[in-house]
Amino acid sequence: MYKEYKVEIVTEGGCGTILLGSSGLPIKRLEAKLNEAAADGWQMVFQVIEKKRFWLFWSRETVILTLGR
Repeated sequence: MYKEYKVEIVTEGGCGTILLGSSGLPIKRLEAKLNEAAADGWQMVFQVIEKKRFWLFWSRETVILTLGR
């Protein structure tokens, strides 16, 4: 059982979404956030990938991480 929770949000870049139509999730940034949190004693409890509309025609993905310790 966790006593404390924290939510982190990582979103794919807007420039790649506009220029290429889709740019993919920033894996290095996601990995860096998880490693930083793990160093502070956090563990990933839950992960959701959400797709949102971006401006008028595009959509981009967001990873919502729930961390606990």
